[in-house]
Amino acid sequence: MSASASAAGGSMNQRLVDQLDTNLLRVLHTLLTERSVTRTAMKLGQSQPAISNMLKRLREITGDAILVRGKNGMTATERGEELLLLARQGLNVMESIASPAPAFMPASTQRVFQLGAPDYLSALLIPLIIEKLREQAPNAGLTVHALNAGFDYANALETGELDCVIGNWPDLPQHLHLAQLFEDEVVCMVHRKHPVVSKGLSIKYYLEMAHLAPTPYMMGHRSIIDSALAEQGLKRKIQMTIPYFGMVPYVLARTDLIFTTSRSFAVQCAKDWPIEVLPMPITVPKMKFFMLWHERAHAAAEVQWLRRIVAEASAKVMA
Repeated sequence: MSASASAAGGSMNQRLVDQLDTNLLRVLHTLLTERSVTRTAMKLGQSQPAISNMLKRLREITGDAILVRGKNGMTATERGEELLLLARQGLNVMESIASPAPAFMPASTQRVFQLGAPDYLSALLIPLIIEKLREQAPNAGLTVHALNAGFDYANALETGELDCVIGNWPDLPQHLHLAQLFEDEVVCMVHRKHPVVSKGLSIKYYLEMAHLAPTPYMMGHRSIIDSALAEQGLKRKIQMTIPYFGMVPYVLARTDLIFTTSRSFAVQCAKDWPIEVLPMPITVPKMKFFMLWHERAHAAAEVQWLRRIVAEASAKVMA
């Protein structure tokens, strides 16, 4: 068959497919079930001529008689028997599309949720989220994806690789939905025996000290702390950067470095390490933590539930 003939055949077939609709599928299914134009008309509340016309259209579309006369009335052709099953499946698909999604039941779901979060939330928020998940959805799974400069979280939300992302950003993307989770004060962490603990942390000391800082998890973006300093014409001396917040107390316990972070993280570390938490000597805005998600998952009951779990866990962070 030539390419032009094949294209013409495909075009003709598409035109026939386009003539099918839910009403014709229902008539086809009822005709093949009742094996009678009269009973079909009565069952569907339509006139007999109307059903006869639709049977004619169906014969044209399918290229088959569908129903033929037999000794005891109408009987289906071999193709008609096949069409009965297909019509039933087609109607089921239509009904499924038109029906609302089934209610989400956390207690029985086995969905594996996908959450993006920076490393510094690992000791605070993530355990609370997992605790709530285990309580309400014991069969569900959770995969936490670490945010880093090479991870395009916005695209991951759009493609469904992630359900939602939590963190703090100096510039929030405009095309994503967002909810503010909590605010936290900015403080400093140093070794408990650091001289600055007894002398007091002045602005001068803060800017002159060697700083430990996290590796940025957004390419080309300055941290919230450095942005706040820059607005005041100031710049700190970042001498060491590390990719994991879990390393911070280990480093501070063995060096004279200073680390600037949220109070909740600093207080958590000070419980188990020889670390002193000092007030920030420069006025900077509080850290604001957000949850982001894409429009594709905005109305999904499962993801709505996950967002509610994240919000409830966030409320406990600052409690």
